[in-house]
Amino acid sequence: MDMERARYLMIEQQIRPAGVIDPQVLEILALVKRERFVAEENRAFAFAEALLPIGNGQSMLEPKIEGRILQALALKGTESVLEIGAGSGYMAALLAARAEWVRTLEIDPDLARLAHTNLEKNGVFNVITVETDGSTGWAERAPYDVIVASGSVLRIPQAWLDQLKVGGRLFAVVGADPVMQARLVTRVSEDSWHGTTVFETNLPPLHIKASSKEFVL
Repeated sequence: MDMERARYLMIEQQIRPAGVIDPQVLEILALVKRERFVAEENRAFAFAEALLPIGNGQSMLEPKIEGRILQALALKGTESVLEIGAGSGYMAALLAARAEWVRTLEIDPDLARLAHTNLEKNGVFNVITVETDGSTGWAERAPYDVIVASGSVLRIPQAWLDQLKVGGRLFAVVGADPVMQARLVTRVSEDSWHGTTVFETNLPPLHIKASSKEFVL
């Protein structure tokens, strides 16, 4: 299989038509090798327009969703990033290509190991993988410039919002099947946040424990 041809077609036939036109985002998607973050038996499907199983009932996001997340966040290369849900490590690798550093949290021990191994094998050294429940974020390194949830939540945990810097952005897909909203939330002051809907989609739920304090924006 010609991986570079498949990658080119993914970008031109899936990602651009989804409205992802930021040249820096398209460059990241061309440079970070998606097929290296999937199991060998699924490598032929690495660029498919579908959720791709990665084990233990979890999946990689569709390529166009990954592109839309990156475009919405508009990373500049200087940000501290917290990702909730490491999965295979691919989204963390994309974020790391345009951030100073990334801390990615994964509740599933097998997937935490998978993400760490994949990132290390692919030379992504500005990401730290932590095996933990992400529902309360990671206060140890807060506040963050950017927080990303790599799966859907019914509501945004207040802990995530509290761990944003003033001026920081949070991306999360919020709601229930069949239609969910991709929300971009900005912390505008110590005690206020502003949220906008970027697009509508439908994603599998993030694997975290229920949060006792949740917020709707």
